[in-house]
Amino acid sequence: MGETAKLLLVDDDPEIREVARVLLESEGFQVMEAASGEEALQVFTPDVDLLILDVMMQGLSGYQVCARIREHWNAPILFLTAKTRDTDLMTGFSAGGDDYLTKPFSYIELLARVKGLLRRYQIYKGKSDTELGQYVEWRGLRLNRRQNQVWKNEKELNLTTTEYQILRLLMSCRGKIFSAQSLYESVWEEAYLSSSSNTVMVHIRKLREKIEANPQEPELLKTIWGKGYRIE
Repeated sequence: MGETAKLLLVDDDPEIREVARVLLESEGFQVMEAASGEEALQVFTPDVDLLILDVMMQGLSGYQVCARIREHWNAPILFLTAKTRDTDLMTGFSAGGDDYLTKPFSYIELLARVKGLLRRYQIYKGKSDTELGQYVEWRGLRLNRRQNQVWKNEKELNLTTTEYQILRLLMSCRGKIFSAQSLYESVWEEAYLSSSSNTVMVHIRKLREKIEANPQEPELLKTIWGKGYRIE
């Protein structure tokens, strides 16, 4: 994947950390470990490309760590969770997470999720030079297509990688309606499941909180009932 990606693996189970670290390092990744949320915040550095973050830990939870990280950094976050209820998963997305794996998970699946998130992150950080036109602008929004930078009325916004990818897709195809399925398959690059519409909905809501003057009455990112979403 080009230069070596740096990962931070946070889990209070030493066995999970050991097996996952060996697997990821065998794929060429540089892996740091933390056994708690507090330790994760201490060892996290801005050059971390991806966090693998357990949700249920004593002390700071994965959700709390994610929220702290999101105050300053946009690196993708993959939650590891024993919870499967939609409300629990939505809490993770609302905190700023990009994806999740439900325990117990296969390490092949872990590797696939990590590679997918990193591929998307590195492309949108500007490590691809195939884009045409660096900026796209519309109604006070200005988006840098080559890296995760968005401004609203000249003020830079702090978007997660997934929020940025959604906005980038919608702004690049302004006026086109994207169904929840097409958004999910384009951004997450995974097959659409029945639960995926909730995932999209939560990310749309979080994105509106950052780009709209009044998220309850959006003027930019519109819902076209029964069809999907578009920028207009």
